[in-house]
Amino acid sequence: MVVEKPSLETVWGWLHAVPDPEIPVISLTDLGIIRDVQWQDDTLEVTVTPTYSGCPATTIINLDIETALRGHGIEKLALKRQLSPAWTSDWMTDAGRAKLESYGIAPPQPAGGPERCPRCQSTHLEKISQFGSTPCKAQWRCTDCLEPFDYFKCI
Repeated sequence: MVVEKPSLETVWGWLHAVPDPEIPVISLTDLGIIRDVQWQDDTLEVTVTPTYSGCPATTIINLDIETALRGHGIEKLALKRQLSPAWTSDWMTDAGRAKLESYGIAPPQPAGGPERCPRCQSTHLEKISQFGSTPCKAQWRCTDCLEPFDYFKCI
């Protein structure tokens, strides 16, 4: 029996359903870390660029990708780690940025700080710490609603 390979579009759809382990409201494709999906003969190759080379979630991300694809019947799979070019927050999708904000995390901005509070939309903000709940986030506070929030750093 010949089993037909799923299309790359189908595979991308499966990968779009894999959440980021640290921010489950966005997918790995929203985050922009899945850089390429290719069939090489009968092996599916998925290229992943971590948000930074020492990201502690990389092992979990790879396991989640493998689990998702094997769950869809992919038997021959190769995960490739690509460090160059380095990941940039420019690779996040607009949908991913909107999901972050609705979740209470300010999305990255080129100016290096959040535009507004993700809770009340105020622009009166102050940085609490360069380091937030994960290394890729900083801690900020709104001076109007007084709520602290994470800001996803622009990298």
